[in-house]
Amino acid sequence: MRRSPITKTIFSGLTFGALLLCAMVSQSLAQTQTPAGTVISNAASAAYSDPSGKSYSSQSNAVTTTVAKVAGLVITPDLSPLAANPYSNVVPGEIRGGGIEFAFTNTGNFTTTITIPYNSFYVIGPGSIGQITTRPGYVSGNGYSGTINRGVFDVTMSLSPGQTGYVSADISIDPNAPVGSTIEFVCGDAATGGPNYDNQPADFSAREVRTLSTDAVNGQREARGSFRTTVESNAIIQLNLTAPSGPVAQGSDITYTYSASNSGQRPANIIALNSTTGSQAGVGVYLVIPVPLNTTLKSGQTFPTGTLYTTAPISTAPTQYGGGSNPNIWLQSPPGGSLASITRIAIPANGTSSLAPGATSASFSVTVTVNPGTNASIPIAAIADLFAQAYALPNLITDQSGDRVPNAGDGNANFNEGAQSGSIDGDGIIQYTTLRLTGSVLLGPNGHPSATGPSGSTNDDYSNLSVTTGIAGVAPGGVTTNTGIIIFTNTLQNTGNGNDTFTLTAPTVPTGFTVEISTNGGASYTTFSGGGSLTFALAYQASASVMVRITAPAGEPVFTGYDTVLRAASANTPASTNDTIDRLYTGFLRLDKTAAVINSTGIGGATDPVPGAMIEYAVTYTNISSSGGTGNLTLSASNLVITEDGSAAPNNWAGTTDQVVGSAADSLGGTITGDTNGPSLLKDTVGGPITPGASGTFRFKRRIR
Repeated sequence: MRRSPITKTIFSGLTFGALLLCAMVSQSLAQTQTPAGTVISNAASAAYSDPSGKSYSSQSNAVTTTVAKVAGLVITPDLSPLAANPYSNVVPGEIRGGGIEFAFTNTGNFTTTITIPYNSFYVIGPGSIGQITTRPGYVSGNGYSGTINRGVFDVTMSLSPGQTGYVSADISIDPNAPVGSTIEFVCGDAATGGPNYDNQPADFSAREVRTLSTDAVNGQREARGSFRTTVESNAIIQLNLTAPSGPVAQGSDITYTYSASNSGQRPANIIALNSTTGSQAGVGVYLVIPVPLNTTLKSGQTFPTGTLYTTAPISTAPTQYGGGSNPNIWLQSPPGGSLASITRIAIPANGTSSLAPGATSASFSVTVTVNPGTNASIPIAAIADLFAQAYALPNLITDQSGDRVPNAGDGNANFNEGAQSGSIDGDGIIQYTTLRLTGSVLLGPNGHPSATGPSGSTNDDYSNLSVTTGIAGVAPGGVTTNTGIIIFTNTLQNTGNGNDTFTLTAPTVPTGFTVEISTNGGASYTTFSGGGSLTFALAYQASASVMVRITAPAGEPVFTGYDTVLRAASANTPASTNDTIDRLYTGFLRLDKTAAVINSTGIGGATDPVPGAMIEYAVTYTNISSSGGTGNLTLSASNLVITEDGSAAPNNWAGTTDQVVGSAADSLGGTITGDTNGPSLLKDTVGGPITPGASGTFRFKRRIR
């Protein structure tokens, strides 16, 4: 059927209008979408004329179109880096409350509800997501109407077209996360539509974030968003400590140099140390430096502004110093202005500022003086600790003693610098400075190594002992009838400033004598006569016993002293030696007897031994042993009993003489028995002691019959 021109015109107009409408709807959806349910009405009108020029109008019927529901969902950001000033990345162990925030936008044309399951938040890499938080007004469902979802409930949001809701989440980074590793925090699991993964058909997977409406012409939609971050190193602090190796002399100074470095990608932040009242005494990245044992801070030196001081024991952790009942306190100045009692100082390495990544602080010098009398065998041990706060973490980080291993501290600030030994809490290293060893030795009588001889020197001190064998019945001028053995005990003392090894020799030995030495209490002996020697190690300021066994041969003159010189020489200072004398006597109390005739009978001369004359006997006893000096072992005679028996051979005066009663006497006051008529046995008991060089005389008279 042919259409009339009018009909064609109307149809053409309708077709054009419909196409125009479709184009407008498409353009609107691409920009601001027309809300679903909007009714679009369209009616055509026409104007025309007849051949006579008369004008007419015509109106078509109205047609309506209702805009369908179109669902749309966008989650942002997409692979965006974390945004946090001053750093966008994270560090191992970092925890950020509300560290990420996802935006959920309804890009559909009708108000819809989206569901966000708790498990739709997940992590790819060494991290985790914690508490989920939404902005007020967006949470509903499951009877949960608060702003924070702490459980496993889903979050639901009702969003009008173009509206955006927000959900933030706490994030945690694994403390062992490798530096340089990537962590992705994801919401949703849309697998298509990359790189943004937005507005995709829902596939109802486990971690899906989707629209809930089922009457959209394009079905339910899902999307995915993600944050990406890179793990950076935190503050990595290192204490740099240089110390002279030595040796240095006692009483001299040792200067140490300290500095702090941060080789990490985050600043090393300041910590606070407390004062006497528990209030803040100062803040900084602190170099905490204990004064080494056996040293004192050198007076007159100054330290940087903000340096703190304490006299508290260094066995207490530095960060525990505070007020109240705790006596371990940091002071802002040394008490009385004197450094003598200071046990520890804390120097702020960078003033009151944190230590930036890659930065090294200025160097600080600390000088100590080695105390006199220090054991030079034990080096001076210097240790220190560097304290700072980790960036974005609550932990205190430490580093000890320049061991070249960053952050090699004990972490809990409980480092006992008082130990200063080979074993330290943490991985700290002690910097040792050796002291100059100076050998010195004393060798003397038992218990008296510092004894002096007659000259006042410690080289002629002596120990006097006498043999008891081979001397009985031998008168002065005779010789011993048997060998005699004496064991002397001497004391060796290390008077140097450190551990030492001493060489023992006997440079003087009497001819024919045998000299042996023991340093193990007599368990074994080493023969020294003939040039023998032995070495003996002795600790700082220690003493030890040295036993000397001397054997005197038979045939030696009695009442004679024989000197053996014993010598000790230091290995630390070979020129340092000391001598002592072990003097063996072959009897030391000598008896010398004389007789004098007193003749008053008138017969013969005044000294003629005629009947009736008297004979006066005198027994002189003398301690011939040496004396003088201080601290020496001398010989004294005690309980001396002199016996005169007129009937014992070779005596025969009992039958030829009579006792002159009352004539017996002793010059030292000895007790006399037998000074009466009849007996021919007299005794003189002298209690003593008869000291070296002392002498006494026992006298009595007999009348010749």
